[in-house]
Amino acid sequence: MIYLDNAATTLHKPRAVEQAMCRALHTAAGYARGGHAAALHAGELVYTCREQAAALFGVDDPARVVLTMNATHALNLAIHALVRPGMRVVVDGYAHNAVMRPLALHGIEPVVLDAPLWDSAALVAQAERALAEGAALFVLTHVSNVFGYVLPVEAIADRLDAAGVPLVLDASQSAGVLPIDVRQHPCLAAVAMPGHKGLYGPQGTGLLLALDARLGQRPLLAGGTGSRSQQLRQPTFLPDALESGTPNLPGIAGLSAGLAFVRAVGPAQILAQEQRLCRALVRALADEERITCFAHPAQTGVLSLRVQGAAAETVAAALAQRGVAVRAGLHCAPLAHRTAGTEQTGTVRLSLSFYSTAQQVAQTAALLREVVKNL
Repeated sequence: MIYLDNAATTLHKPRAVEQAMCRALHTAAGYARGGHAAALHAGELVYTCREQAAALFGVDDPARVVLTMNATHALNLAIHALVRPGMRVVVDGYAHNAVMRPLALHGIEPVVLDAPLWDSAALVAQAERALAEGAALFVLTHVSNVFGYVLPVEAIADRLDAAGVPLVLDASQSAGVLPIDVRQHPCLAAVAMPGHKGLYGPQGTGLLLALDARLGQRPLLAGGTGSRSQQLRQPTFLPDALESGTPNLPGIAGLSAGLAFVRAVGPAQILAQEQRLCRALVRALADEERITCFAHPAQTGVLSLRVQGAAAETVAAALAQRGVAVRAGLHCAPLAHRTAGTEQTGTVRLSLSFYSTAQQVAQTAALLREVVKNL
């Protein structure tokens, strides 16, 4: 199988991830819930994972690295802690449902930065306008999961720094691929990311970089933390305030190994590999008149396309029959499709990883041309 659905989850992981998970299954017990060797080893695994993440993302205190189930969990934690009724919240035109639905649960209809696909200058201008109109919180996508578009987060964050307005960053498609240093922008209140995509960890893992002290004051869940057990109220210090219940120790061990892999290879090299293959794929499909590729020189390794006269799901199913795994539809981000004008059709999304190869790209292009011919 040629696996090109890495924007959903990276299927092929470093061998060290599997090894770390297997070891943890047999050696790590209740984290923060005992003084015996197996429980202490669990504590070491968890702290090592926090340290790996802190080092990769420039977090000064590893206690601010909160372990979550996925990016959706992390985003819900941040939004629940920071949003208040009637607050003027701003999102971009590529926001995932993991942002939009939690806001809706809190009764927030956000202001949407509505700028054409790839038009960063217009997006920054709209952000400036939203600030002038009294925005109190921004929740921004770092990279579109549909189009691989790298949003001008740095430029917008500069404006938020000056205005003193907090930012929650959805790094679901950028963590492990783009450089992220949380020390660069005081406005960063939280950064949410999955463990199972660009960090090459297992499914069921994620991280919240909890940079704003308010995040510990209003937890989404309450329960056992292994600390302050005599109190009926949830601890307010991090990470305990946001980590209730028994954690996924095998998953955390695997995520730690994935983080170590990303640090060793370097996000810059991972990005270069993905971009090189993405551009090769676009070039290989350039002469197909029925195929429209949503391509830009600066996009990451995520490519959406449409085939004239064919439903995206039909194209994806035909590729699956030929051994190519892609994704079709709206990709849980209908707002992005509204922005790009693809909300009625959706797209076929091909997404690369560090383990994708030039041969796979060439084979995929040939099979896609065959599919289009048969359609």
